[in-house]
Amino acid sequence: MMRVAIPHTLGRDEARRRLRDKAAKAMEKAESMATITTTFADDDHMTMTVGAMGYSVDCAVELTDSELVVDVDIPASLGFAKRMIEGMIREKTGKLLT
Repeated sequence: MMRVAIPHTLGRDEARRRLRDKAAKAMEKAESMATITTTFADDDHMTMTVGAMGYSVDCAVELTDSELVVDVDIPASLGFAKRMIEGMIREKTGKLLT
């Protein structure tokens, strides 16, 4: 399990609005390279599954007042790519809040 925290200064309501609005757009953009499914358990918790290149990666996203915390269950066979995956999470998840 890998945990990635992305700080924000938006306030919870604005961060929540952006996360919901952009999560759907992210799914549309990734369609040719990956499959992304998202489900909101409540206002501050989202689950996401990303499928690409024969792998499926489950993520749990929690919104707090000051950060977006992403817990990622990386398959053992992708352990070699952990740093690359973390970088992509920081980049792509950060864009959900912009």
